[in-house]
Amino acid sequence: MSETLDGIAREVVTCTRCPRLVAWREEAARRPPKRYEGERYWARPLPGFGDPRARILVVGLAPAAHGGNRTGRIFTGDRSGDFLFASLHRTGYANQPTSTHRDDGLRLRDVYIAAVNRCAPPGNRPTPEERDNCLPYLVRELRALPNVRCIVCLGMFAWNGAIRALAALGHPLPRPRPVFGHVADVQVGPYRLVGCYHPSQQNTFTGVLTEQMLDDVFARACS
Repeated sequence: MSETLDGIAREVVTCTRCPRLVAWREEAARRPPKRYEGERYWARPLPGFGDPRARILVVGLAPAAHGGNRTGRIFTGDRSGDFLFASLHRTGYANQPTSTHRDDGLRLRDVYIAAVNRCAPPGNRPTPEERDNCLPYLVRELRALPNVRCIVCLGMFAWNGAIRALAALGHPLPRPRPVFGHVADVQVGPYRLVGCYHPSQQNTFTGVLTEQMLDDVFARACS
């Protein structure tokens, strides 16, 4: 029986499979930095969001403790998301260049965004067990997104997670196993995987990832 993205989302937001991550996301909400004092945090796992008819799936690592964990939407309310959504707007996939909160009017066209892990992890480092606990949600979202043909992986963790998800769907992996790199491009079953450096401040402030580089990735994704 096929399942819907809404059904998966309802299950994701109630997940408590990883006690360490539950404690961390709730602690972040209890002790926010001064700039967010008084805000009501989401402090739950995050489902994917976007166009259910999307041909492109963008996969990240996990929500940020004071980004998605605060706002309730992946890549929303942090600098990585600022960089990502500005690019999606420039390349025609988003109706606006900013993403500040869940009800800000953002709409995606032909793109769906998800992550390997759905809770904010300490130090942005989920354990292998935490990754594997969460990965079935990505597998199920892929099944519920029948038009996806390109998966843009933001960083090595997302790349490896996407490969694991495709293997779980029964698609044989190329040999040797595909290695992550910026604009790495490999076919796995019906899916094309494209690698991209993560739009973290560590990469964008140092020029490792520029606006043009990210725009070029999305141009490549639909080619």
